[in-house]
Amino acid sequence: MDALDAKILRLLLEQPRTSVREYARILGIARGTVQARLDRLERDGVITGYGPSLSPAALGHPVLAFVHIEVTQGHLDDVGDALATVPEIIEVFSTTGAGDLLTRVVARDNGHLEDVVQRLIRLPGVVRTRTEMVLRERVRHRMLPLVDAVGQTAGTRRRP
Repeated sequence: MDALDAKILRLLLEQPRTSVREYARILGIARGTVQARLDRLERDGVITGYGPSLSPAALGHPVLAFVHIEVTQGHLDDVGDALATVPEIIEVFSTTGAGDLLTRVVARDNGHLEDVVQRLIRLPGVVRTRTEMVLRERVRHRMLPLVDAVGQTAGTRRRP
């Protein structure tokens, strides 16, 4: 990734509904160059998708919690597959530490959260759970500062 890639990614993050032609105009480069860069960034897995960012709270699920799940050895994949069927689970990560999996769970209210956690506890292979409720989001999910940092580093790096 180089400084131009970072500029393209910044535009994509700041103005996601803008056309490739407009990105090219803003950057002062050919539309084909922007498209080729976007295609390569997709192929390389830098860009993983396009779409709206949705608010679980606006969808009626304002409660957010992180549920740590300890799994019986040898059942990590099975539990992961089962978690994928629970609509209130919006992310799952394998982790080190006290638990094996960290899930991000949304719910309508505290009672609904308890129902979801009870469902998780009953999954085959789940040994125990630990739930941490989110009180307030302090830093929203973001990529722009990282893109800027990578772009600055790319701008100072010399090519061989």
